[in-house]
Amino acid sequence: MRRRLIQSTLAVVLVVIAVFGGSLVLVETRTISNSAQERVDSEALRLASIVDGRLLGDQTVDADALSGQVAPGQYAVIGIAGQKPITVGTEPSGDVIHATATGEQGETVRVEEPRSAITREVGRTLLIIGLVALLAVVAAVLLAVRQANRLASPLTDLAETAERLGSGDPRPRYKRYGVPELDRVADVLDRSAERIARMLTAERRLAADASHQLRTPLTALSMRLEEITLTDDLDTVKEEANVALTQVERLTDVVQRLLTNSRDPRTGSAVTFDLDEVIQQQIAEWRPAYRSAGRAIVTSGKRHLQAVGTPGAVAQVLAALIENSLMHGGGTVALRTRVTGNQAVVEVTDEGPGVPADLGARIFERTISGRNSTGIGLAVARDLAEADGGRLELLQSKPPVFGLFLSRTQPPKKPGEQGGTTVR
Repeated sequence: MRRRLIQSTLAVVLVVIAVFGGSLVLVETRTISNSAQERVDSEALRLASIVDGRLLGDQTVDADALSGQVAPGQYAVIGIAGQKPITVGTEPSGDVIHATATGEQGETVRVEEPRSAITREVGRTLLIIGLVALLAVVAAVLLAVRQANRLASPLTDLAETAERLGSGDPRPRYKRYGVPELDRVADVLDRSAERIARMLTAERRLAADASHQLRTPLTALSMRLEEITLTDDLDTVKEEANVALTQVERLTDVVQRLLTNSRDPRTGSAVTFDLDEVIQQQIAEWRPAYRSAGRAIVTSGKRHLQAVGTPGAVAQVLAALIENSLMHGGGTVALRTRVTGNQAVVEVTDEGPGVPADLGARIFERTISGRNSTGIGLAVARDLAEADGGRLELLQSKPPVFGLFLSRTQPPKKPGEQGGTTVR
């Protein structure tokens, strides 16, 4: 591209120089020739006037008397009736320009000048025009190189940006070049980079959330299946199988919820449900794990509370809190329910050391963890709680108390929505 821009600019300059330079040479050559002819004509008339004056004054008219009146490089021939022609100067050789004038006494004056003087003057003019043309070409080349770099470098940058996007590096550059058309392309690439970055972030977040959220129900399901393999009691097998089926349903709900959140994390399917049922479900699922760890999990507080939310999402939030207590806490884990205003609150607490002071409110940030864990569980739990209009808070650090706040009133339905009450 640089070469093409330089070549095109140089071609335009050469065409302009050829057209205008050629015209200028012709005009200057004609002007110099006309000026030389006018000069010779003027000299002939002037010399004729001098000869007339000397003749009228009965003065001598000869070469010596007129030698000072002829300009250097010129040759004059004066013809007077009855006298031999008088010559002044050196007769030029070759082509000449001449002029003849007749005086009042009948004398003739012929002035000649070699045409080589005109040629030399035309040559000097051509040299000046050539130097100016050469300077114009050099300036045009320099300008073309600068303009080519100004246009080609941004295009190279934009190509590199597009290549980076294609190779999986979606960082926008926010670089502009002062050329409106190129800046518009840069704007489009930057916006595309931002969209790709958001998509990649969402995909990575979905993968991390799926890995974390599916681990818990899969672990619980695995424990139930182990219980089935270790017992010969058909009633126990049937009971454990029913619990396993319930956990499979929860696993399906977890997958569906993750896919929904990946499209729109604020999308919820809130219904009115029995909070006790969800809590008891979690107690039943986690009791074997706590029993294996030599710990207990209990529930207390107000019973038969109706809350508004997505039962599957609430179950996932409670599972994250219970798992967090199992991994990082100690002693007995208690789930307490209470009512504050128009909200139902589920508090999860244990007898462990609590949340370190340096974490504080950052405990809900992704990748923030007090031990060697992913730091995703509490962040996902908070997102799930907020998706249905609830909230998850750290109410106390030592001993740790997490509070899940859920509305007890069904929010107003938007036009066109169908509602209902679901009890699970």
